[in-house]
Amino acid sequence: MATTKKQYTETIGRRKTATARVRISEASKASYVINDKDLATYFPTEELQKIVTDPFKIADKAYAVSVHVKGSGIHSQAEAVRHGLARALVVEDESDKTKLKQEGFLKRDPRSKERRKFGLKKARKAPQWSKR
Repeated sequence: MATTKKQYTETIGRRKTATARVRISEASKASYVINDKDLATYFPTEELQKIVTDPFKIADKAYAVSVHVKGSGIHSQAEAVRHGLARALVVEDESDKTKLKQEGFLKRDPRSKERRKFGLKKARKAPQWSKR
């Protein structure tokens, strides 16, 4: 009876309206492919790259990461990828859960733009009131 090894672990990460489908598989060297581009091309700034790679500071293994991300802006996409990576690392190794949870990577950030209400200029901004 042959035992089959799992090819990859797939999870979903979300932030605002950004959704990231993250797949990780063990590899000898860490590599990132995001929407068929490498990490430095898709997330050009050092800050965004740090957001994406933060969960791997806790995990001591190297993984090949493949991500499909869509929706929202580039910063929210980076945070969605981080959320998905953290979830995938927990599926791979349950012992990382407490550290990732302390860093806040497993919490889905619920903040999003509030809808505009009828009669108002924005979500809460009302037209100027005059007495007469």
